[in-house]
Amino acid sequence: MGERERRTILLGSRRVGIFVPKAQVMSAAEVRRALTRMTHEIAERNQGGSEVVVVGLQTGGVPLAQKLAATFEEIEGSSVFLGSLDVALYRDDIGLRPVLPEATTYIPCDITGKVVVLVDDVIYTGRTVRAALGALGDFGRPKAVQLAVMVDRGHRELPIRPDFVGKNLPTRRDEMVDVSLEGVVIGDLFER
Repeated sequence: MGERERRTILLGSRRVGIFVPKAQVMSAAEVRRALTRMTHEIAERNQGGSEVVVVGLQTGGVPLAQKLAATFEEIEGSSVFLGSLDVALYRDDIGLRPVLPEATTYIPCDITGKVVVLVDDVIYTGRTVRAALGALGDFGRPKAVQLAVMVDRGHRELPIRPDFVGKNLPTRRDEMVDVSLEGVVIGDLFER
């Protein structure tokens, strides 16, 4: 659960409540290993990283994208372009979620002809990724777009599938998943 979702719990008109963790599903070490594995997979699929642009989705995907880019540099000995993308204004549920002023978009280069790897913490319905694909169109026409997520929790509403997954985690629709570099926690949201 990214910062926007944490604030939605506290500020949003529909989902005001308290997140109560039930279980830690991944430790910090397991998150690190999953990011390393995904980095190897990205490098292998793209013959290194000369044409790769890693873009973290605000807000939960940004720290994961930063760590992935740093790991890429350690493994491959070369850096990748690193950016961030706020898709709040491209969502089909705009107005139901808060727009955070600190959740900025930064695309470091022209993405035309490049491979863009979108990075997010959790994929759920697929609507955030759909919004991200729309937003990317404002910055150029990539050769390919690939999706890396730490947790795939299922319940897709759109035909979107990640290319690189840290962990498949079947959940109930009413459960919440909180992802950070410190680990992955599953819990419930209790209304106030």
